[in-house]
Amino acid sequence: MAWNEPGGGNNSNNQDPWGSGGNRGGGNRGGKQGPPDLDEALRKLQDSLNGIFGNKKRSGGDGSGGRRIGGGQGIPKGLWVIGGLLIFVFWLFNAIYKVDEQEQAVVLRFGEYHRTVESGLHIYFPPIEKKFQRNVTQVRSYRQQGQMLTEDENIVEVPLAVQYRISNLEDFILKVEDPETSLQHATESALRHVVGSTPMHQVLTEGREQMGVETTERLQRYLDAYQTGITVVQVNIESAQAPAEVQDAFDDVIRAREDEVRERNQAESYANGVIPEARGQAQRLLEEANGYRQAIVARADGEAERFNLLVDQYQQAPEVMRERMFIETLQEVLSNTSKIMVSGEGNSNLLYLPIDKLMQQGGGSSSSSSSSAVPSATGSDANTRLPVQLQQRDLRTREAR
Repeated sequence: MAWNEPGGGNNSNNQDPWGSGGNRGGGNRGGKQGPPDLDEALRKLQDSLNGIFGNKKRSGGDGSGGRRIGGGQGIPKGLWVIGGLLIFVFWLFNAIYKVDEQEQAVVLRFGEYHRTVESGLHIYFPPIEKKFQRNVTQVRSYRQQGQMLTEDENIVEVPLAVQYRISNLEDFILKVEDPETSLQHATESALRHVVGSTPMHQVLTEGREQMGVETTERLQRYLDAYQTGITVVQVNIESAQAPAEVQDAFDDVIRAREDEVRERNQAESYANGVIPEARGQAQRLLEEANGYRQAIVARADGEAERFNLLVDQYQQAPEVMRERMFIETLQEVLSNTSKIMVSGEGNSNLLYLPIDKLMQQGGGSSSSSSSSAVPSATGSDANTRLPVQLQQRDLRTREAR
């Protein structure tokens, strides 16, 4: 038989889990326990809580002197304590905070600066205190672009990227309402000042690095004056360009400037090759001239010294030196001629041999040419006496030596 099948209440085979019949309640009825009563369970829980928190324990029953939940008597004191404990735990959980190694925290008390805390575990007391926690070592960055006027009154678009970090958290939180917006405005102001004092070709070509340095310095001065607590790490000015409407014309100008630079470099390279060579040749000519001058001067000094020595010898033996000088001069003159004069002893005939003419003639006609070219000349008395005088002078010169 099923457990919910109707039957006798005292039947031992009754399978009803709630006992026999329709009895409900907290007592034993027919030896079987009935189902639990929800109101009774709630009353027992309330009695237990009252006993824990010092209230008088309920005596049970449904008497008129007891309090029921929802009976209009108010929330028990124990629930207030539990609520207070929960609120305190929640407050404590929010009041304790941790600051990392890369962070700092600024604590305000009643809206006024109170302290700056470093890394570690800390506590503050909200709502009378308020904290601002930031990473002070992270390098932040943002990009910006705008059209600006150069020194030569040309419009260019200059994009840039700014890298910065927080150096003073107190100034960053308290001195400026929105420091990052102030940073963007100061960046634009500094960049416009630098671009406005730079020619267009410097902005578009090789002048961007120097512009970045000048913009960084000027921007940092602005931020220090505003007390933003921000330090600029670097300003990178990217490839500037002209507005799209005139980009083609600007490209032509840039190409023309590049051609100018290339031609100038080629001219300088040629000059660097030609000028040293010309200087070397000029130096060589100067050295040769100096050598020639020194040789002439030395030869003149030697001739003068030789002449002085001859003067001394001439003063000692004038006749001998005169004849010697005559003979040496004659030998020097005759040694440079191609003509030979032959005089035999005891013969008054002076033979003249034109050696140069003989050398010019061919070998086949040498005999006839030589016979016709050797004249037999009978000279005057002066010509016949010349070899005899020379021989006599040679003899006197040998005797003098």
